[in-house]
Parts: sequence; C-alpha cells; structure tokens
Amino acid sequence: MENKKNDHAVPVEGASTKDQPQTKKGKGRVWAGSATLLAIVAVSAVAFHLTDSSARSEPPAPPVPSVAVSEPLQRNLAPRLDFLGQFSAVQKVELRAQVGGTLTEIHFKDGDIVHKGDLLFVIDPVPYEIKMSEATAQLASAKARFDLATQELTRAQMLKSTDAGTTENVEQRVADKQAAQAAVDAAKASVRDARFDLDRCRISAPFTGRIGTHLVSVGNLVAGSRGASSPTTLLTTLVSIDPIYLDFDMSEQDYLTYMRSRTDGNIGNDIKLSLSDEKDFTRQGTLNFVDNSLDRSSGTIHARAIVPNKDLLLTPGGFARVRLSVSNPQPALLVPDAAVLADQSDHIVLTVGSNNVVTPKRVEVGGLRGGLRVVRSGLVSTDKIIIDGIPSASPGSKVSPHAGSIQFEADKG
Repeated sequence: MENKKNDHAVPVEGASTKDQPQTKKGKGRVWAGSATLLAIVAVSAVAFHLTDSSARSEPPAPPVPSVAVSEPLQRNLAPRLDFLGQFSAVQKVELRAQVGGTLTEIHFKDGDIVHKGDLLFVIDPVPYEIKMSEATAQLASAKARFDLATQELTRAQMLKSTDAGTTENVEQRVADKQAAQAAVDAAKASVRDARFDLDRCRISAPFTGRIGTHLVSVGNLVAGSRGASSPTTLLTTLVSIDPIYLDFDMSEQDYLTYMRSRTDGNIGNDIKLSLSDEKDFTRQGTLNFVDNSLDRSSGTIHARAIVPNKDLLLTPGGFARVRLSVSNPQPALLVPDAAVLADQSDHIVLTVGSNNVVTPKRVEVGGLRGGLRVVRSGLVSTDKIIIDGIPSASPGSKVSPHAGSIQFEADKG
C-alpha cells in the first residue's frame, strides 16, 4: 500500500491540481502561433524576392532615333576651278611735276572721273614764258645773221666769177654761213626747250580714269625734273577703271588641269566672277595672261583676266571669286554639305542599309555647287544618305528612316 502511494506525483507547492491540464493547452497555442509567424515570414521573403528581382531587371530600351534619308542628287555639271582674285588697274600713273615752281591752280575734285586731256594742275608759267621769249629772240637774231651770211656769200661768189674777188674770200663767207646756220639750229633747240618747259606748267590727264586726292595745295612750291634725275613732287595718282584687271594665283595641280583642258579644246578663256556681296556669278571676263613660271616659294603661278567695268563698280584692290570651267558638263553626285563629316584627314557620309543600320562610307569630295557638296567618289546613286538627324545617328546603330529631299539652290524660285 505504501509503494502505491509513492507512485503518485507530489503536487508542487503553490499550485493546484486544476492548473496542470491548462499548461498543456497553452503549449499547443504557442506552437500554433509560431507556425503562423513562420508562414508570414516565408510569404514576406517570397514577396521581397519577387520585388527585388523585378527591381533588378533591365530598363526599357530607348526609342529608335528618327532620321531623314535621301539618295544623292544627280546633276550634269561642268568641272571648274575656283579662285580668289584681286582687282588691279590696267593703267596707273603717279602725276609728278616735270618743272619746278609755284602751284597756282587745281582743276578737279578728289575722286573725280577725269578724261584724257583734262587739265588737272597749273604751275606758275611766268618764269618759263620769259625763258620762251628769250629763246625766240635768240632765234630771230640767229636767222638775221644767217641771212646776212647768205648774202655775203652770194656777193663773194659773184666777185669771184668776175675775177674781182678771191677764193679765200668765198671760203670765208661759206664758213660764216655755216656758223650762222649752226646758230639758227641752236636757237631753235632753245625755243623747243623753252616750249617744253612752258607746256609742262599745265599738267593734263594722260588717260581716262579715277583720280586720287591732291597731295599738294595751291600756293606750294613744287620740285620738278624731266627725267626724275632729281627729287620731284608727287601731285596725285590716276588709275584707269574700265576695263580692269583681275589677278589670281593657280596651284600647280589647278594649272595642269587648266592646261590639259585647254589643249584638249574643252574650254576657252572665259571666266565668271562674283563680288564679296554677291551670291551669283553674273559678271564675266576673259583670261588674257598666265605667267611663264611657277613661284618656287608658294608653288603657284600667276594668272590675270580682264573684266569690263561699265558701271564703274569695280575698283583696284577689291576682291572677287573666280570660276573657270575646265571641261564639258559631266554627271555628278551632290549631297548637303552638312551631311559630309570630317574623319581626321578624310571625309565620311552616313548611310542607312536595308536593315536600318547606320553605315559610314568614306568619300572624296569636291567643291560646292548650288549649295551642295560634290562627291567625286565613294557613293553610288542608290545610297540612302542621312541628311537630317545626324547627331542622333552613330555607326552601327539602328535608326528609323523617313524620306527627305535634297534641293539644288538654282531650283529655288
């Protein structure tokens, strides 16, 4: 009986027997709450994983850039050479005094158009009129002595024929007449000399042209010299203006192109020119001179054209662009100048292929024609070149092309 009693559990102090089954129920509730918490954590982890995966996915691709494309413009163009020229006067003179004296008259306004023979300056003629009078008097005296010597020679010859005179007397009279003749000739030379100086007191325009500013005012003493053997006074300058020269330099390559075309009979000597404020080449001239040697320092050769100047607009020292055709018209491809990109020492044009991928093409370019750049090689007429939207296109990238157009400036109304 005692062993059975010992098998019973001894109650814990301060606890009733009713609390024992309640503890078992609480443990079950704890396990249920833990399972719920674990489920929530698992769901949160899965949600975080999905959210993080979507956040780390790649951003959407940018839109394909849109560009305008067009085939190169085809035109029949005459190959030509372009130069920059400068006008110069066909005739230019510095007007200087050939006799000295006081300047008394000026008969023009600075910058006037004067004509050949117009009176420009007058130097005080009084001293030269006096010299002319003296020379004239000397000539008259010499002629009188010559007449007397002629009469005496005639008388001596008559006496000699009647044996009343001597041979010595006749010879003396012949010598006197010769001396008188020499005096007449010297007096005539003195008259011409005095007339020359007197005439140079009036300075006239040697040709028609535009006169510069007067460099000496009335009342000033000017120095003159016939052959510029001593210092002379510069009075003004005069330049011809119609026609006028246009000077320019050709490179060696351009010179060879010009000479070959001229030898083949493809070109003449006509040129076209445009002034600095003009866009069109409406003026014409004629190439009339090419120098006989190249300048070794610059590698160029000097050429010159003569240009009509009926409106007197062209002036020496001004500049003009020169165009010289060197062949008959030939087919050429043209593209906008902005479509040609510099690639170190070369040039490229961006084209679009059938797969809409940008492909660069290396080209050889020429001059500007009608506002467009001539492409000598590197393109074909069927190429689709990018003419607008170039900054957004890069080689190897895809683009969205749409049709554009290229227009020659001459086609614009």
